[in-house]
Amino acid sequence: MVLDLQYEARDIDQYIGSPEKIDEWFEINTQGLTDMAKVQLKQRWGTMQKVLSSQQRLEMIVNDIWLDMKKKPRLMNGRGNAMLVCASIYQACKVFELFNKTDLKGKCAIVTSYLPSPNDIKSEEAGAGLTEKLHQYEIYQTMLADYFEVSKEEAIKKAEDFESKVKTQFKDEPGQMRLLIVVDKLLTGFDAPSATYLYIDKKMQDHGLFQATCRVNRLDGDDKEYGYIIDYKDLFHSLETSIGDYTSGAFDDYDKEDVQGLLTNRLDKSKEKLEEAREATKALCEPVLQPKELIDYIRYFCGDVAKSEDLKINEAKRVSLYKNVAALVRSYSNMANEMQAAGYSKAASKNIKNEIEHFSNMRKEIKLASKDEVDMKQYEPAMRRLLDTYIKAEDSETVIDFEELGLIELIVEKAKQNPVNPSNNRMPEAMAETIENNIRKVIIDGQPINPKYYEKMSELLDALIEQRREEAISYEKYLKEVKKLAEGVVKNSNSRSSYPDSMNSKAKQSLYDNLDQNEDLATRIDTAIRHTKKADWKYNRFKQRDVENAVKEEVGKYNVDIKDVMELVKNQPEYD
Repeated sequence: MVLDLQYEARDIDQYIGSPEKIDEWFEINTQGLTDMAKVQLKQRWGTMQKVLSSQQRLEMIVNDIWLDMKKKPRLMNGRGNAMLVCASIYQACKVFELFNKTDLKGKCAIVTSYLPSPNDIKSEEAGAGLTEKLHQYEIYQTMLADYFEVSKEEAIKKAEDFESKVKTQFKDEPGQMRLLIVVDKLLTGFDAPSATYLYIDKKMQDHGLFQATCRVNRLDGDDKEYGYIIDYKDLFHSLETSIGDYTSGAFDDYDKEDVQGLLTNRLDKSKEKLEEAREATKALCEPVLQPKELIDYIRYFCGDVAKSEDLKINEAKRVSLYKNVAALVRSYSNMANEMQAAGYSKAASKNIKNEIEHFSNMRKEIKLASKDEVDMKQYEPAMRRLLDTYIKAEDSETVIDFEELGLIELIVEKAKQNPVNPSNNRMPEAMAETIENNIRKVIIDGQPINPKYYEKMSELLDALIEQRREEAISYEKYLKEVKKLAEGVVKNSNSRSSYPDSMNSKAKQSLYDNLDQNEDLATRIDTAIRHTKKADWKYNRFKQRDVENAVKEEVGKYNVDIKDVMELVKNQPEYD
């Protein structure tokens, strides 16, 4: 028997404790590094995932679950149990360490793909404190030693037995093994254990998210009425999509030929990306003097390595080199085992492989010569301490609780009614797609030349926290609209029973809703986009310009802001 699900969204606000101390800490701990090396350090640590893994935020999640164990149905009486999905193995280890300071010690365990081995940490000792790998190794070692009641050295040999034992205990003795902390394991497959509560602190979607929800919708006792999902990562729309796909069929609206085309075109697109990356890298290195030995590359991209002014002058060229070679290596890796299937001869494949090795080695040597390379392990303990010390967190707040409204029932009814949001005449689905797309827009996009990385460390972290806060506000607004709909507050009189037959995709429907329900204009714009767009056009300004020009031709006489239309178009996943 499959049970309905109860959904609750929670949010933990974060803020910067002392910007001045952050900047002072960063400068003191990076003395002697070049600007480029500092940029690399900020790229590594100035990310949303690092901010969300800070100590105080994880403490709030641990506090939440500990309180739920005391008051929630089936948790407080030991009849039910819970799983916590973390974003990384290191985060799972940190959370376990925090739970070990509560009365849940001995009643929770980490189950991930990580198997601790002394070989993993041989090169991790940086002399500056524990790196993340050393920390997670130490936590795993302690967990195994405590569980089996043996020495730490002996415990490592029992790592593979640990998973099967705690999984069995979780199933058969939920009062004794109350919480499993996972990352990827135990979320898929029919033999994965069921639970009553699933706490999610990891971005998930599609098949993985759907299968994860199946951990809590199984009947495992007469007193289990619902499976409960507690969401810290704004996943309602992803849940809606994944459940909808697997209850209605994800490809029902596609012709068989179209689906096959999606699969066969993959290699063509991969080949196109590889050739673009090769051409860009060769063009960048074209000015290097013959015979193009390593010293010639160093002179072109660095100048005199003994002169700091030369290194500074040539910095932009090196940034472009690092970025282009990284794209080249990535595009080659994606199809290295399918070169002949993509149309390359054996000789051409070998030549490209040698080319990739050449540029990769040359990039490495230039990083060393310019001192742009930074030993991340040496700075890892200090950067982790910076985040854990100065990024503060508030107590969690419940963003929305659908109370007695079952999640599956809610999604089914929402799909049936499909009303227009009266405040802006937009469909909730379109609004959700926009929010979901905005969530993916990270202020720091990872490009080496991104100016944000040249600002103060405190400003970078504060920008990330403000971005997350704005996303949380948008998400809360969306969930409240969904709840209104479910409770019948949005009246049927404000809704349409259906779109015109030609509005047969979400992208067309979104255009239709935002172009005064102009069916003809929406159709013509959709057709123009599909005929004009090229692979990855959303991330290439020249390809974007082609699409924009095509849309302008169709808009013509209509009083429509082309910028608004293009923003709407770029937010549609169908036009990727």
